[in-house]
This record gives sequence, C-alpha cells and structure tokens, in this order.
Amino acid sequence: MTNPFDSAGAKAPAKPFTVEEGHRAIRSFVLRQGRFTPAQQRAFDEAWPQHGIDYNGQLRDYNALFGRDAPKVMEIGTGNGTALRFAAGFDPSRDYIGLEVHAPGVGRLLNDLVADKASNARVYHHDAVEVLNNEVPDGFLDEIRIYFPDPWHKKRHNKRRLVQPEFANLLVRKLRPGGRLHLATDWEPYAEHMWDVLDATPGLVNRAGPRGAVPRPDWRPQTHFETRGQKLGHGVWDLLYDRV
Repeated sequence: MTNPFDSAGAKAPAKPFTVEEGHRAIRSFVLRQGRFTPAQQRAFDEAWPQHGIDYNGQLRDYNALFGRDAPKVMEIGTGNGTALRFAAGFDPSRDYIGLEVHAPGVGRLLNDLVADKASNARVYHHDAVEVLNNEVPDGFLDEIRIYFPDPWHKKRHNKRRLVQPEFANLLVRKLRPGGRLHLATDWEPYAEHMWDVLDATPGLVNRAGPRGAVPRPDWRPQTHFETRGQKLGHGVWDLLYDRV
C-alpha cells in the first residue's frame, strides 16, 4: 500500500479513481507515488484552483472552464508534465487538458504552469478512462496525445496496457471527425501492439499507412531519456491517426 506521507510530512491527494467496494478493476497503472514534497503539496494547495480540474463524474463544459471556445487537446499520462508544458507555450491558440494519476508529477506540472503564467492548460489527478467516459462529451476533442505509456513488458501483464480495443473505441468516440490521435513509444513490441489495435479500429486511419510511423512532430518535445536512448541506438515510434 502506498504511504501517502513523505519524510517531510507532505500528504499526497486521495486515490485518483473511484473506489468501488468489492470491485477491483484491471488498471493500466500502479500507484508508485514516490516522494511527495512540500513544494508539490503547496502546488496542490495553491495552484490547483487555477490549473487543476476536480473530477465530478458529470459531463463538463470545457469552453466555460477555459473561458473561450478554442480547440481542445487532451494528453493522457502527462508524467512530470514536460510535454504538456511545452505544448501550452508552443501553441497558445489551443487549450490543453492533462491527465495523470501520480501526484508528484501533477504537483510539478502545477508549479510549472504557475511559473509560465499559462492560461491554456489544466490537469486532472484522475484515471483517464473514468474522465473520458464520464466528463468528456462525445466528438468534442480535437486531439488526444499518449506519450510513452507503460509498455508492461511481461506477457502476463499485457492486459494492463492502456492501448486496447475497448479503449481505442472510446478514443474514437471522444474525438471530433477530422481530429487527431498521436502516440509515441520507445518500446518496439508496444508499437507493434499499438498497430495491431489501432489499425483495426473503425474510425481511425494511420496517416503513415498501415503499420506506419512518422518523424517526431515539432509539437512533441524530445525527452531526456529519448535523447539518451537514441545515442544508444534505441528507436522511437510516433504513430499519428486521423479520426474519419
């Protein structure tokens, strides 16, 4: 069980999913929260009202939340928030919604958004499947981004991978016609798995053709681990799908 307190006494937020008594869902993540620092605690206390989104399980008016009618991009699994932070500054004409279950990463992103004075980015500390099912209107999102999801290397754990047929159909339902799905992975077997699932999903067309990948788009920053991996000869696959 995760200890919600770090050595300095900061207390991590509640579990980022709905707890159903007697029901244990198979999830694509494990809550290894790591050290939750006082700075991250302050981020939740002070920055959450401006940059956080409280999950309430009801359809949400995101235009009202951001105070404008602009294209909406959702990033699932923001980690420490590097890509979302970059995107918010790279293209301020769009609004960015992050989803992350690990509280330390959310806290870091909140602090970064405050430092940037970003008005076009907000983040959930909640499970992506629940948010998509219950809060995002169908056909609403202009783009969904999933960067470097946990590949769950062991075969017996493959069922935990986020990209599965049911989840892919959910993504299609939430994207507007003409919308975009962008995924990236540095694990070739997971890229193969993504192709198996997404190339067969009705409503999605691989922009690079069946089992195709594209060069890293300029809207996705190259990560430190990606740079290091490329020096070691490791590959990275960017998959781009259009919602038809």
